Amino acid sequence: MSYGKMNSFIDIISTDPINDAEGFVIKGDNVIASVRAYKEARNTSAKWERIIGNAAFSSVTMIFRFRKIPGVTVDTTLFIVCDDSRYNIVSVEDVRGRGMYIEVLAENREGTVM
Repeated sequence: MSYGKMNSFIDIISTDPINDAEGFVIKGDNVIASVRAYKEARNTSAKWERIIGNAAFSSVTMIFRFRKIPGVTVDTTLFIVCDDSRYNIVSVEDVRGRGMYIEVLAENREGTVM
């Protein structure tokens, strides 16, 4: 994956409880990392047909690929924010098992505009 193809900026966030100034617990977005990523929307290519063929991934609408972030574990409890849209992470995979790139299958959350 060349760096030139990674032209989308994404934020990886978690929704952890946060204490405000008065000590009350509120649910807020905690930005874990902001990175450049390759983004591909759902289409009719053979790769997407294999993904959609699996019933567990039928709701997937976007693929993100980005470099592995040292010290950060990306999992399905996190969200991705990109272009004012929020995506639930459905699956996380190490590309070719080399530990260099992460591929995330994500579904768009309806009605969540940042």
